[in-house]
Amino acid sequence: MSLLEEHYFIGVDVGSGSVRAALVTSGGHVKNVSSHPLQIWNPRPKFYEQSSDNVWNACCMVVQTVTQDVDKDLVKGIGFDATCSLVVLDKDFKPTTVSLTGNDEQNVIMWMDHRAQDQADRINATKHDVLKYVGGKVSLEMDMPKILWLKESMKSRCWDVASHFLTLSDFMTWKATGSLSRSLCALTCKFNYQSSPGKTGWNKDYLRRIGLEELIQDNFSKIGNTVLSSGQPCGSGLSQKAAQELGLNPGTCVGAGILDAHAGAIGCLGCNVPDLDIPLTSKLAMTCGTSTCHMILSKEMRFVQGVWGPLYGAVAPGLWLHEAGQSAAGKLIDHVIEMHPAYTDLKERAKSRGAHIHSELNEILEKLSQKQGLSNRGQLTADLHMWPDFHGNRSPVADSSLKGMLCGLTLNATKESLALIYLATVQALAYGTRHILDVMKTSGYEDIQAVCACGGLSKNSLYIRMHADIVGLPFILPQESESVLLGSAILGAIAASHIPTIEDAMKSMCGNGEMVKPDMTVQEFHNKKYKVFLKMLSDQQSYQQIME
Repeated sequence: MSLLEEHYFIGVDVGSGSVRAALVTSGGHVKNVSSHPLQIWNPRPKFYEQSSDNVWNACCMVVQTVTQDVDKDLVKGIGFDATCSLVVLDKDFKPTTVSLTGNDEQNVIMWMDHRAQDQADRINATKHDVLKYVGGKVSLEMDMPKILWLKESMKSRCWDVASHFLTLSDFMTWKATGSLSRSLCALTCKFNYQSSPGKTGWNKDYLRRIGLEELIQDNFSKIGNTVLSSGQPCGSGLSQKAAQELGLNPGTCVGAGILDAHAGAIGCLGCNVPDLDIPLTSKLAMTCGTSTCHMILSKEMRFVQGVWGPLYGAVAPGLWLHEAGQSAAGKLIDHVIEMHPAYTDLKERAKSRGAHIHSELNEILEKLSQKQGLSNRGQLTADLHMWPDFHGNRSPVADSSLKGMLCGLTLNATKESLALIYLATVQALAYGTRHILDVMKTSGYEDIQAVCACGGLSKNSLYIRMHADIVGLPFILPQESESVLLGSAILGAIAASHIPTIEDAMKSMCGNGEMVKPDMTVQEFHNKKYKVFLKMLSDQQSYQQIME
């Protein structure tokens, strides 16, 4: 093994429910992985909170675990990705509560927190020019509506003492290095920071118009005035204190962070499939987990209604990013399964067999399709249809008020009934992806040739099969299953000058993948169900109008 091959990089992924770390070789192979759960507070409906101290402590545990048998001199860099949750600290960098409970430990508003609906609506009512870079509307999952909520709802307890508002990924790099630099990815995607050739920075007029003029003070110190592209070195590397807590050497290079789904895009878009040469800008990345994000890069600036972007340099320098998504994906599937009467018995059965409940359900569906003489399991839901927005629609409708719908229920409470509802849920998410792609195609993205999928849900064969069949595109699954962790480790590799650019890293570290081709024999069936899917949206909007 050469000296170059013996170098390692660490990727840290702060997800919704856990912190994970991986030790990654210079060639992109994930050697060790460790995970530690995070605490989530849900004090009120739609309120979701975490603790930045809890996050950092979990990070230290998992990094120590993946490097326990490794010479620390061989660990050359570390990168962090995280959800777009908002962290609030005071002037002494201590946690400042964001919770109506008053507990300072609860100083993180999670990405999926929906408390700031009114603030998002009022920001969108300004129709400010900045909003065209987020599909025409801010989402209440973004950070400016949440900061405005804190100003209006917790002025004395939080707003008056808050000195630093950071996304979770920027909190992690600050904690690691002491540098208050911000990630261009986080700021452009979630803070309405402007980035385009010749026009980069905070828009003062926008901040004044939305009622957050205080953020302009002291050269935008509360929201950041030093902005780095993904993987650029932060500060002087790991501080003495952070190095001791992580079990690494002081000065170990730290790359500017990135949002979790975007790390997945870095880790899977460069995945190679033999005899399939598709340009980077003709592949859509899907990071499928608790929520799902759909991302595509472009050399041209385009505007897509209801889809976030165009965001210049948010993932790779010189390329524009568009990001769509579904607020509830894995969380929706779990919810639908767990609310069914047959769930408990099926869960016990899966546990006794050492299997995941999804595997049990997939097996039931296979037996049902064989019994009915069907060539494809997807055809089992001819009279069962779902609209999946139980937590609102992020893209492309961009309407957080939308609710879930299920048509075709019976009194059947068997495990077969559960399996069919589970299938309808998975299909509904796939029709949602098709809806996003259809809107993107009308805005210039006509050359999407494949989808690269990563994240927990990508390991569910039914989820991938239904998406390939419904979208009508091949799906590429990386052989390296930990694409998100690989993506964050790549940031550490860039910071350590192991590799010059994000695009170079994608080509050399993402490895090979397997392709799942769509079954075109069921295209007509899914075209019909897709019409029903869109009709359900129209019907729900009609119901809202009637009730108004």
